[in-house]
Amino acid sequence: MKLSAVTSAVVVATGLLACTVASADTLKKISDSGKITLAYRESSVPFSYLSSPGAPVGFAVDISNAVVEAVKKKVNNPALKVELQPVTSQNRIPLLTNGTIDLECGSTTNNTVRGNDVQFAINYFYTGTRLLAKKSSPVNNYADLAKKKVATTSGTTNAQVLRKYNRDNNLDMDLVMGKDHDDSFLLVETGRAEAFAMDDILLFGLMGNARTPADWKVVGDSLQVEPYACMLRKDDPQFQALVNGVIGGMMKSGEFEKLYTKWFMSPIPPRKVNLQLPMSKELRDNLTAQSDKPAV
Repeated sequence: MKLSAVTSAVVVATGLLACTVASADTLKKISDSGKITLAYRESSVPFSYLSSPGAPVGFAVDISNAVVEAVKKKVNNPALKVELQPVTSQNRIPLLTNGTIDLECGSTTNNTVRGNDVQFAINYFYTGTRLLAKKSSPVNNYADLAKKKVATTSGTTNAQVLRKYNRDNNLDMDLVMGKDHDDSFLLVETGRAEAFAMDDILLFGLMGNARTPADWKVVGDSLQVEPYACMLRKDDPQFQALVNGVIGGMMKSGEFEKLYTKWFMSPIPPRKVNLQLPMSKELRDNLTAQSDKPAV
């Protein structure tokens, strides 16, 4: 009886493990269904955003498209169907883990907490939390926001960083949450918040695409430098290797730097604004290191 029980337990455990592995086998899922579903953001300029009605554009979108080409070769299906799924900061992880999307490349921070539920590819950008405010505003740093309303986007690491900073410095800021970055920006634009706390690069992107960019300013110290990376399902070494092979190959060949110049050092749609953001030391170092090290 004991042996039978143990044997049964092993069989059950093996079956559960097989199910887990199968559920994380993204390449098999794509091959069997004949399609890959990519996530995109609607306002994460210049990573993934809608510049006009139609398909999304951006730095991370171009990386996603390069991954698709590699997947087509891997599953031997040149006619592989590509489906696009909009996501927000709140739903991107659930939609990945439940199989709705297969890959999310946008403005997602690679950190240890998220690493419990998903896994990340090579880091492809580094950013810090700063503030977007009206140029006419007296706000120039976080201390200026004591007892005032501050917008940030729900489901982001920025919200967590800002809450901690608020507590640690006794600023008594009133944090108001936007559903996505456009919503958070609107809170400041309409006077319902004094500033918008978010990754500096996203703030520069939003400012550049505002109706009157000259009316805005990005201010404040960087609270925490964090990496962005493509997000994929956990425990899927084959798909992770493919995605890392694409990104690492681009970094090695010089294609990544060309892509960076296209989106950060050149005019971008829809308003042809040039963000003029040189590559950071952290990112330049990672072109060689090709690390997927998360933020704490």
